[in-house]
Amino acid sequence: MFLKQSRLGNMDNFGYLVADEQSRLAAVIDPSFDARPLQRLAKEQRFQISLILNTHGHYDHTFDNDRLARETAAKVAAHRLARTRLDIKLEGGEVLKLGSLDIKVLHTPGHSPDSCCFIADKALFTGDTLFVGECGRTDLPGSDVEAMYDSLLHKIRSLDDDLTVYPGHDYGEWPVSTLGYEKQHNYTLQPRTLPEFVKFMSEP
Repeated sequence: MFLKQSRLGNMDNFGYLVADEQSRLAAVIDPSFDARPLQRLAKEQRFQISLILNTHGHYDHTFDNDRLARETAAKVAAHRLARTRLDIKLEGGEVLKLGSLDIKVLHTPGHSPDSCCFIADKALFTGDTLFVGECGRTDLPGSDVEAMYDSLLHKIRSLDDDLTVYPGHDYGEWPVSTLGYEKQHNYTLQPRTLPEFVKFMSEP
């Protein structure tokens, strides 16, 4: 699997180019404000961008969807609740095919109702659900702290430690981490009861 992380735009967003090196098919995860650096890289590597994956529908992750889709003929895939262009509606639990590469969809609401994580090989793309050392906000319109509890403490903590975490923003000490490290050191992933988590998330 080919994988490139790139900072896109002025809000510390990360976008990703993921490709199956056998079929030369590629996906852009979160085009953000301007995915042209990833588009140029795909051209240099002779990859065909066939999928655009959104971890959620917030504009800082989806702003360049339409331009990129128009220029590449790629299909936009996001959760069915996302307020963005939807060529492929996701529910969670699907496995998307990118040539010989499987991309598993995990619905992880909390930051937003449509938030999803994507798993490809040993890479875990977490969007604004989980950052390096932090988690996404739950005080925005559509956020749900109880859903975030389930997504973090049940869904994400149950995944394999050796997954590499690729977040939606460059908010941490370093741009990537391992899930095993985050389970040990990320204070938002520490075991808590639901009432404890709700109180914790409401604190400054």
